[in-house]
Amino acid sequence: MTPAALGLGANLGDARAALRDAVVGLAATPGVQVLAVSGLWRTAAVGGPEQPDYCNAVVLVEAGMDADALLAVAQRLEAAAERTRDVRWGPRTLDVDVLDVQGRRCEGPELTVPHPRAHERRFVLEPWAQVAPDWLLHPAGLPARTVAQWAADLARDDTQAVELVADGPWWR
Repeated sequence: MTPAALGLGANLGDARAALRDAVVGLAATPGVQVLAVSGLWRTAAVGGPEQPDYCNAVVLVEAGMDADALLAVAQRLEAAAERTRDVRWGPRTLDVDVLDVQGRRCEGPELTVPHPRAHERRFVLEPWAQVAPDWLLHPAGLPARTVAQWAADLARDDTQAVELVADGPWWR
């Protein structure tokens, strides 16, 4: 089993329910054990067309599968939430990103691990730091640093405001 971090986001329909269903779906997946779930965070959309704010969370899992198989699980959860991919960075019912599979690197047409922009996004780093502040994130071409260190650097960036809206077991 390998530790992995997954980012969840949604801003269409009942976003909180979509994220809750994703956590429940991960927990029900053979070969995946949910270890921790961050609080629920509200963030403004980054890039793309004008759209509603997002709800975001990070889930830590132990996965008995490789990164590509974990991506397939993520895409199955998105399909169950009726995710469409009409507009790049557009609004969505559910987005599940494989952020990192501890100690592994992969780069392909469907998946790059670690996620190439995770270290630049407060909506990823703040919830991730909540559940795994000491997780070592090593983006390609950059030094390895803890998630808490990456988050602290971005905390000074007020253009990426994030707000904790639910702490504790919001997914139950």
